[in-house]
Amino acid sequence: MQATVYRYDAETGSGSVLTDSGDVLPFTARALEPSGLRHLRPGQRLSAVREGDEIVSLRLGTIGSADHPDAS
Repeated sequence: MQATVYRYDAETGSGSVLTDSGDVLPFTARALEPSGLRHLRPGQRLSAVREGDEIVSLRLGTIGSADHPDAS
């Protein structure tokens, strides 16, 4: 799914995203680890993988690649 960074705390690496469907969902620093991202800024567009009410993976780029399936 596509999402926009809503809030980001650089100290903890956590924050929340606003999905294109209008949901605000939290993420932890763990969601950034696989992508290598270290800093985000509000308004930045990302691809996200959702599990339940939490974002478990964030990365730059588009959904649909074999290594990052859409788990909406």
